[in-house]
Amino acid sequence: MSIFENKNILITGGTGSFGKNFAKYILQNHNPAKLIIFSRDELKQQRMKNELKDSRLRFFLGDVRELLRLQRAFHGVDIIVHAAALKQVPMLEYNPYEAVKTNILGSQNVIEAAIDNGVDKVLLVSTDKAVQPVNLYGATKLCAEKLFINGNAYSTGKTKLGVVRYGNVLGSRGSIVEILLKNREVTVVDLTHEEMTRFWITLEQSFELVRFALEHMVGGEIFVPKIPSMKLVDLFEALVPKAQRRVVGIRPGEKIHEALLTETEVRHSLELQDYYLVLPEQSEIFNIKSRFSKYFEMGAPLAGGFVYTSNSNSRWLTPGDLQALIRNLEL
Repeated sequence: MSIFENKNILITGGTGSFGKNFAKYILQNHNPAKLIIFSRDELKQQRMKNELKDSRLRFFLGDVRELLRLQRAFHGVDIIVHAAALKQVPMLEYNPYEAVKTNILGSQNVIEAAIDNGVDKVLLVSTDKAVQPVNLYGATKLCAEKLFINGNAYSTGKTKLGVVRYGNVLGSRGSIVEILLKNREVTVVDLTHEEMTRFWITLEQSFELVRFALEHMVGGEIFVPKIPSMKLVDLFEALVPKAQRRVVGIRPGEKIHEALLTETEVRHSLELQDYYLVLPEQSEIFNIKSRFSKYFEMGAPLAGGFVYTSNSNSRWLTPGDLQALIRNLEL
């Protein structure tokens, strides 16, 4: 039976790129009792309501910064996917405390309200920028990850808290792919660094990752997908091959390459068929062998010296691969 069958599900940031499309995925492929969209944008909620026209949908206006509103919204909810975040890197470098209030304090509010309401499972949607962060966005998501993992210490097993972490989503709102798809006739594009690489994941892959995590989580895990990398020069070659490339230098808070696992995390991670699983280290909070025993049957520890960065990845997208992936995005 589906993890979503007859369950009350809530998505924070439910009108964002991931939230809206994940809601469509659930409604089309599963049978929830109720699907609650929690966000602060009334116009997007109204548009989403008019577009989807599904009696299982509910819409809650609110901000994750407001604990009391979350307390009310989470009443009777079984599963929460926490996707609400401020995430535009350059903007957050110049508005730092706004990122802290939403991404850190807001995540703690989600944890508090979920535990107080006896929610069964709560999953944080995180990013590769949380790994060895160099920008404020990544630092706030790293803090959110830590809050979620260690929040299991006082949920007493009644509320299970976990994390999914992945790279750039193809075609998400405001992404370079979306911008270029809408401007295929552009004659000049800005490239920050000729060697820059990024991890890429499709929306469908992100949905399957979230579903897998919710089905298996016991609380305290970080689920990381095995996804390909691509050089940005190849991305431009695939989308706007005739455009002149102007190298402008790395922006504030930007890396040349991203990582999805740290060297330290590799020492307490497992490799599953399609995912890597970061387990917390042995502590007073977590008895690793007993709590996560099923994962040791599903996978194996990673070899020493393993690294998972966008430039050392064994999986790569060619321009042709990318063109095939984005055909549906262009419809």
